[in-house]
Amino acid sequence: MPQNDRDISVAGPPPTEPAGRDGEASAETSASEIEAPPLKKIDTGYITWMMIANFGSSLALMVPLSYSLALRISDLAPGREELLGYVTGSAQFVYLVLSPLIGFWSDRTRSRFGRRTPFMIVGTVLGFVALFGIAAAPTVFLVGLSWVVGMVGWSTASQAIQNVQADRVPEEQRGRIAAWTSVTSQIAPVIGIGIAYAVASSTLLVFLVPGLLGATMLVLFPLLKPEGDSRELVHTGDVTIRDLVASYGFNPRKYPDFGWNWLGRFVFFMGLYFNTTFGTFFYAQRLDLPVKEVAGVVAAIGTIGVLAAAGGAIGGGFLSDKLGRRKLFTLIGSAIFVAGAVTEAFAQALPQLVIGAVLMQLAIAVFSAVDQAIVFAVLPDRAQAGRYLAVVAFAQKIPSAIAPLIAPLIITIGVSGGGDKNYTQLYLGGAVLALVGGLIIKFKVKSVR
Repeated sequence: MPQNDRDISVAGPPPTEPAGRDGEASAETSASEIEAPPLKKIDTGYITWMMIANFGSSLALMVPLSYSLALRISDLAPGREELLGYVTGSAQFVYLVLSPLIGFWSDRTRSRFGRRTPFMIVGTVLGFVALFGIAAAPTVFLVGLSWVVGMVGWSTASQAIQNVQADRVPEEQRGRIAAWTSVTSQIAPVIGIGIAYAVASSTLLVFLVPGLLGATMLVLFPLLKPEGDSRELVHTGDVTIRDLVASYGFNPRKYPDFGWNWLGRFVFFMGLYFNTTFGTFFYAQRLDLPVKEVAGVVAAIGTIGVLAAAGGAIGGGFLSDKLGRRKLFTLIGSAIFVAGAVTEAFAQALPQLVIGAVLMQLAIAVFSAVDQAIVFAVLPDRAQAGRYLAVVAFAQKIPSAIAPLIAPLIITIGVSGGGDKNYTQLYLGGAVLALVGGLIIKFKVKSVR
């Protein structure tokens, strides 16, 4: 890794070593044929448009996951809440399988538009087109198929933004940019659900209005801040099957800090997705409201939590830069998440739900902002950022695929007939997992303070 990419305030990973005899050999050898763009301080205008694009990708991706898919499934299959988990989990699984190949391909893309821009644009188009299919689908099965396309599209565009950050952002700006990334990701679903609720009388508009806004913000970033030609950066020859297989993993013995941070993220996000997959149905049960009326409550609670999330992300990101301490803040985020999840688990009225939700938003913001900076610090090879960030995404995408499939089993434990689902047990389980994830990062990642 180039010296100017080494961590200044926290220790970074050692330079990439020549490929050994492990399964990564071919992929690591080809890394010499890809050059990482030079790192230099980026200006406020570039940061602003990057954050607008990140806001747009979160808006387009999270509104269906947080509200509109639940509404559509409730219309097509009333009382079958568990179908939401199967739809979202299946789509996450498909993207999980494809993401390393997309990242591998992105690293090696030679075009006058750059390596990341083509994926940002194509992903946005796929995601937006899929929303028409979901809105018009007459069955849950077709909703699921459409969302597979939507998930792949929006997630590809979102990952392209992360790859740009790894390509361009120097260490001294990573904490604060990670903070702003977290803030925009937290705010977008709240605003998006409010927009969806405002057009709730039309199923088509519930999907298309947030999607159109998100797509516009995504496309403006590469148009106004072009990535630049990548043909001088990429010199790779033919890609072998061995290269493709190697792109799905890494050697944890060679990169232990990357491995431990991956595991900590995995466990934390498993707990998070336990406690967010059924949020719409959870609030409907605890407040005794029809599912269609929950959007207003979710938007109101989310709006209250925006300030907490913004303060948590900015405070965690900026303070971790200033103090040179990242791991402490991931543990603090995990502990706050536990407090919020326990509060929600036993809440039976709106005030307790508000307190729990605000604590959880604060926790997610603190954890996500600082751990993103840790990811960039322990990245094995910045020239292959697309590949390694896709592997990092496994730590979030695998839980997002598994948790919705496991959660329906947990919420039905001890439930007979048409009784209320067991959300208390689900939220407590999520709290335990989130804490364990924070502890793993705090005590096992060695090269970052």
